[in-house]
Amino acid sequence: MNKNPSMFSRWLNKAKPYLAMASLQFGFAGMYVITMVSLQHGMNHYILAVYRHLVATVVIAPFALVLERKIRPKMTLPIFLRILALGFLEPVIDQNLYYLGMKYTTATLASATVNVIPAITFVMALIFRLERVNLKEVHSIAKIIGTVIMVPGAIIMTLYKGPAINFLKLQGGVHHSVSNEAEAKHWVAGTLMLLARCWGWSGFYILQSFTVKKYPAQLSLTALICFIGTIGGAAVSFAMERDMNAWKIGWDSSLLAIVYSGVVCSGIAYYAQGVVVKERGPVFVTAFSPLCMIITAALGSIILAEKIHLGSIIGTVIIIFGLYTVLWGKSKDQQNPATENGRVQELPITDDDRSIDLEDKIEGPAKILKIPSESAIVARET
Repeated sequence: MNKNPSMFSRWLNKAKPYLAMASLQFGFAGMYVITMVSLQHGMNHYILAVYRHLVATVVIAPFALVLERKIRPKMTLPIFLRILALGFLEPVIDQNLYYLGMKYTTATLASATVNVIPAITFVMALIFRLERVNLKEVHSIAKIIGTVIMVPGAIIMTLYKGPAINFLKLQGGVHHSVSNEAEAKHWVAGTLMLLARCWGWSGFYILQSFTVKKYPAQLSLTALICFIGTIGGAAVSFAMERDMNAWKIGWDSSLLAIVYSGVVCSGIAYYAQGVVVKERGPVFVTAFSPLCMIITAALGSIILAEKIHLGSIIGTVIIIFGLYTVLWGKSKDQQNPATENGRVQELPITDDDRSIDLEDKIEGPAKILKIPSESAIVARET
């Protein structure tokens, strides 16, 4: 009977990353639908991005100041430059491309293009040596094949729209017409914007995985990213939108989109993703995007009366097949995290009182060294 609580706690610890990332997909799906309604009602996408990260900063900063006052590391110039890049990469570049691309297409397509992110993240992880590939191993080949398969899926989604398919014949959406002529005219441009923001989002994950190692205060990092994103987004908004009336918001869908996306999809999401990226890596974090697409497609059909097109379905199926081929290979990596290409990657050194992290390049197999603590040495001498 005593073993059950410990078994449950072990299972819960293993399940936490999965539960966190799956829960975020429901949050992202709600954001796609709510922000689409806001954009259709005339909300400026530049200003929406600014308000979103302002709300996130106001919500997260107090928790960061109180909870991490003793563990917050010293700010250095290299760390500051990384945080500055993070603040522009996702809050400014990625968000504005996403909002404009979704405005030109649909919320369903915007969520579907996110399925390309795991492939892009995997390629970037290879470039920056966060992932390793051994062509003699089947799971490494699977990761390469899966990445290649996703490319034609993204091309089909971009260039082939196809007929509309109604899975859920429910009406009563907020907007029954989405200006079909304008939608057809800007479909390709909007899809390209959505795919371009995937590169920005993947770059954000890669840079975040490096940054959390140097600046492990997750709440403070999230608050700083959102604060820099607010300043950068405001500068872009003032340059692109000269009408000051566009900054006015009322008690409507625009306010809901700002608060919801700011709290859930910037504040909570940046923090949760940072924690899981540090534990499981950037490729794992991007593995749950198909769930978001399925939820968004259902909500978009019901609430927005959106039509799902054949090209999006075909492209998405191809991308998901490639995605889970990559994830299968990634899961095999997780089963043997200590070795790669027959070599030990880390040299753990322990003593009786504490463990020491030692990062070193090892040319051959390494043994675990047992180093006695200072107290043990003194006791032995006496």
